Amino acid sequence: MKPSVEPTTLTSASFEDLVKEMIVRLGEDPKREGLVSTPERVHKAYLHLTRGYQEDPQVMLKKALFTVSYDEMVIVKDVEMFSLCEHHMLPFFGKVHVAYIPNGKVIGLSKIPRLIEIFSRRLQIQERLTTQIAETIQQAIQPQGVGVVIEARHLCMMMRGVEKQHSAAVTSSMLGCFRDEQETRTEFLSLIRSRSNGA
Repeated sequence: MKPSVEPTTLTSASFEDLVKEMIVRLGEDPKREGLVSTPERVHKAYLHLTRGYQEDPQVMLKKALFTVSYDEMVIVKDVEMFSLCEHHMLPFFGKVHVAYIPNGKVIGLSKIPRLIEIFSRRLQIQERLTTQIAETIQQAIQPQGVGVVIEARHLCMMMRGVEKQHSAAVTSSMLGCFRDEQETRTEFLSLIRSRSNGA
């Protein structure tokens, strides 16, 4: 039976101490040459992978809102995304496709990938990530509608559990006219699919 760690020990322990404890509990020697610096490296890696907690998406978007008369669909597709599953803290990764129809304001195009980055660099589930992106755009510019689709592969499915190597999860969030109008939704889905047939 493995020894339990007292809560008081956990609260006073450094991140590196906790990683070292995990290494021991996995049956390894934290003093082994290849593992001596692992706690520090893991700490730095997780600070990087979860840096989205340090940024406010609404503040970031407010710096890049522009008044326009354009009212056709704006699409930013195939944005690479990397995140950590909150259930196993294993990576999931894939592509994000975002579209909206302006209602007097647009977002600077480079800010859409930044928005995706902020939310994906947190402990996440794909479903929440999808809705957070859509709802933040909706709140920022009140467009006629927003559509977000994420296609991702999850290492918690590929490396453990069902161990299905080629499975992908697809989630979507449709707001406004993307939810209410079949034609708008169909146009969006058709345009993001066009990448696979060379169109």
